[in-house]
Amino acid sequence: MALQIGDKAPDFTLKNHKLEDISLSSFYGKNNVVVLFFPFVNTAVCEKELCTFRDGLFQYQDLDAQVLAISVDSPFSQKLWVEKHGFNFPLLSDFNKEVMKKYDSMFDVFVPGKFDYKGVAKRSAFVVDKNGIIQYAEVLPSAGDEPDYNSIKKVLENLS
Repeated sequence: MALQIGDKAPDFTLKNHKLEDISLSSFYGKNNVVVLFFPFVNTAVCEKELCTFRDGLFQYQDLDAQVLAISVDSPFSQKLWVEKHGFNFPLLSDFNKEVMKKYDSMFDVFVPGKFDYKGVAKRSAFVVDKNGIIQYAEVLPSAGDEPDYNSIKKVLENLS
């Protein structure tokens, strides 16, 4: 069942691009968290999305928010992408596809008839408040769409 606003966010611990463990719950009581799921590193829409967050990170920090971006890519692939684009927030590897299942953010089949990849993250955005409660949930049916950046910021503004 899809997560809804008001639900407790499923906690997770994943390796970042530096092979460090990052847990959602480590931000409870300190920061709101924008949890992003994206399909793959080195793809055009994913690059545009994460560069948008990179370039506007100061706005999210001003709203007391930490950005975490999650994909099925290995931490090693993510590290190369971080180095290429200078992302200033953690990229987390859900290589085992456990967290995206909890967030109902996984394609059964990614680009059917062309790629037919199974277990790829749907582009999704969640705002989790300092108490671990979901305040915004957006799971996009098309990997070509981007999250609603303005709505995410508005929710964060209301939490400030």
